[in-house]
Amino acid sequence: MTKVAGSGADDDQGWADRLAWAYGLVAAEPVERSAALVRLASARVEVRSARARFNEAWHLTSALGHEAQYREPVFVAARGAYDEAASHCLPEALWNTPISGGISRWPGLPFALLFLEWEARYPQEWTQHAKAWGTKQRLIRELAAGDPGEVGRAKLVDLVDLVVQRAYRCKDREYVRVARAVDGDDLRGRLDTAHRSDNPWARLHASYVLWLLDRPQIPNTGYVWRAWLADSRSR
Repeated sequence: MTKVAGSGADDDQGWADRLAWAYGLVAAEPVERSAALVRLASARVEVRSARARFNEAWHLTSALGHEAQYREPVFVAARGAYDEAASHCLPEALWNTPISGGISRWPGLPFALLFLEWEARYPQEWTQHAKAWGTKQRLIRELAAGDPGEVGRAKLVDLVDLVVQRAYRCKDREYVRVARAVDGDDLRGRLDTAHRSDNPWARLHASYVLWLLDRPQIPNTGYVWRAWLADSRSR
C-alpha cells in the first residue's frame, strides 16, 4: 500500500497541494492544457528516476530476505522517494491508495474523476501521455460500486453523457455500471437528448444504455451488446 510522505499528505489539502495543476488537463483552453502536460511530463521524469533508484535498491537488498529487506534503510528510503514522486503524477497517484470510510470521503476522489474526465474529453492527449486502461477500469468500477456523493454523482452523469457520444474506446463498456448506479431523471434526460441527436454514435450508444437501464437483470456482456445491435439493425 502506498504511503505518501509528509504530514497531512493523505487529506484533501495534501492531494490538492500535489495535484492541483492537473485540473489544467481538462481545461477548454489549449494553452492551459499544454502547460499541464508539460507539468505532467516533468512529474513523469521524476517518477521514472525514482523508480530506477528503487529497483536498484531492491536488487542490492534482495539477498537479505523479505522482512529484513523491508527494514533496510536504503530500501526504505528508496521506496519512500518513489511513493513521493508517484503522488505528484497521474495516474500513478491513483495506484494502491487506500479508500477507507467510503469513496465519497476519499481525498483522491476529485482526481479520480478528473482522470476519467480527461480521458472522456481529450482521449488522444490522455492516450499519448497517460494511457492506463486498467486504471480506467478500476476507477469506474469503484465509483459505480460506492456512493460518490452529490458532486461526484453529477460528475458521473456528465461522464456517461460524454462517453455515449463517441466511438467506443477500450473499457467504455464499464460505464454501464455507472449509468445503473446513478440512474435517474437527470441521466435519462441526457441520454434521451443524445438518442435524438444527429450524432450516430450518440444515438446508438444512448439507446443501448437506456435499454439496459430498463432491464437491470440483463448483464452488460459482449454477447448482449451484439444481440441488441443485430436486433436494432433489423428493425
